[in-house]
Amino acid sequence: MKRIWLIGGTSESRQLAIALTQANCPCTITVTTAPARQLYPSHPYLKVIVGKLTPAQLAVFLQAEAIGAIVDASHPFAEEISRLAIAAATEFQIPYLRFERSPIVAPSPSETVLTLSSFEHLFQGNYLTDQRVLLTLGYRALPLFIPWQNKATLFARILPSIEALEVALAAGFSSDRLLALRPPFSLELERALWQHWGINLVITKASGTAGGEAIKRSLAAELGVTLIVINRPQINYPRLTCDMGIVLNFCQQARCQAANSQAANNSGG
Repeated sequence: MKRIWLIGGTSESRQLAIALTQANCPCTITVTTAPARQLYPSHPYLKVIVGKLTPAQLAVFLQAEAIGAIVDASHPFAEEISRLAIAAATEFQIPYLRFERSPIVAPSPSETVLTLSSFEHLFQGNYLTDQRVLLTLGYRALPLFIPWQNKATLFARILPSIEALEVALAAGFSSDRLLALRPPFSLELERALWQHWGINLVITKASGTAGGEAIKRSLAAELGVTLIVINRPQINYPRLTCDMGIVLNFCQQARCQAANSQAANNSGG
């Protein structure tokens, strides 16, 4: 039986995985960290693989897992795995669908929120100098800020993992300027943290409501703190949806097509 490759690690991918089990769709989920494994329930139709897939491993993975369709529900900034999956779909002629959490569309321009296209744009401007800055970007982005450690007072929120802590310390963040905590974060917790550290600039990613962006926008307006939002990477997805119902229909159609193809092959034999 052909399986769905669900690229996971997000809260939405958990919802999709549960929905696929209810639709009797076998699914192989890939995540990059062991804690992300805990997002998914134990179920006969679900198999979770932890680790980062490389291009060299991809063909073996697709064959070993009998992948018949790809649902990319990775984080909006997980650019590398999305591009890898798109290339695999093209090369091996596997149906691909990107499930993207809806971006936040601000109702009107805000004096407290600034949207930038990239980190390069951020560093080219004079946004950070002499500011008390909270970075909510994920630990992988922290090394980019090493040159700014002597130009601004930088704080960071990271996941509670050894790897995240090691990267943050190596990037020059002292322990009193780090908070290791797993999301989600409430408005009250965000407010307390920003006020405790005296933050006047927050830098985050356009991660949508599920990533806490809406709360940060609201709090920035309330406290008069500047919020800089880094836009999502521009990826040319072959097919994209924000509707879970469309994803389920896509998976069921892929299963039917695989079953019909298998029946035709057996009949021809």
